[in-house]
Amino acid sequence: MIFLGLAITAATVGLLLAGFLRHRTRPLAINGWLALAALVAATALMLRGVEPAATWFTPIAWTAYIFLADAAVYAIAGHSRLRDSPGQFMLLWVLSVPLWLVFEAYNLRLANWVYVGLPPAGPARWFGYAWSFATITPGVFETADLVEVMGWFRRTSRPLRFLARAKHAMAATGAALLILPLVLPQRAAAYMFGLVWLGFIFLLDPINHSAGLPSLIGDFEEGHRSRFYSLLASGWICGWLWETWNYWAAAKWHYVFPVLQRYKIFEMPAPGFLGFLPFAVECFAMYTTAAWLVRLLIHAASSGPANPPQSTQST
Repeated sequence: MIFLGLAITAATVGLLLAGFLRHRTRPLAINGWLALAALVAATALMLRGVEPAATWFTPIAWTAYIFLADAAVYAIAGHSRLRDSPGQFMLLWVLSVPLWLVFEAYNLRLANWVYVGLPPAGPARWFGYAWSFATITPGVFETADLVEVMGWFRRTSRPLRFLARAKHAMAATGAALLILPLVLPQRAAAYMFGLVWLGFIFLLDPINHSAGLPSLIGDFEEGHRSRFYSLLASGWICGWLWETWNYWAAAKWHYVFPVLQRYKIFEMPAPGFLGFLPFAVECFAMYTTAAWLVRLLIHAASSGPANPPQSTQST
């Protein structure tokens, strides 16, 4: 199954590279080449067991990849998150940590994964946690940006209309999906993490739309599907990169949820890769809400004008 995983990862990356080479309008900037060199060097050092690359390979690789993807977006579109809005780019990293801690809190009850190979408890371990978690949302968003600027999903579709009661039903469904794993007996709840991967989408996207924030409901009402499909594609791409890089790192996670453990690709039971698709959409919904709340807090503290958050992919 390792060879199957490597083949799928290679095919996925190859498709992304082919799209980049086809659509780029300018050479890759120097920061992109430096990021690529860092990624290659970290991989070589990790495979040889050289520290600290062996232990901290996952955050090192993802940091390099994020800057490489941002440079690739700029090479295609002439704009990118880092170049257009460094402050928003940094906010992605900052908010990624508490947003992922929400899922870690669920995992305390559901016990679906564990971490192994970490340094002893202390500052180095906590720094590693924070660094790793900080790369999650930027990785998803930068990959979605790259997919979107390649124009794979630009065609508009028939606008959809969402009645108020439909949005209320979506939010209620999301709340139920998030509450159910917490109130069921622990043995049953261990099978319910899929509900968490969906719950925040249904709960928060209607709220974001009602607040005038970027949302999938708003996109669908305007006949746009690009953001949604790009996020799904990003989830697929990032999922394979996460699991490929995690498998070879000295410090890694193991999935221990009580199903399909005999059918793993890398550390992930094979059907679990499908969970990365809604997870990417969920990252979008959660970050949009979180960035909005941060700006409301800043506005309340400064009593100045509040600017709407630029919390979505560049379009």
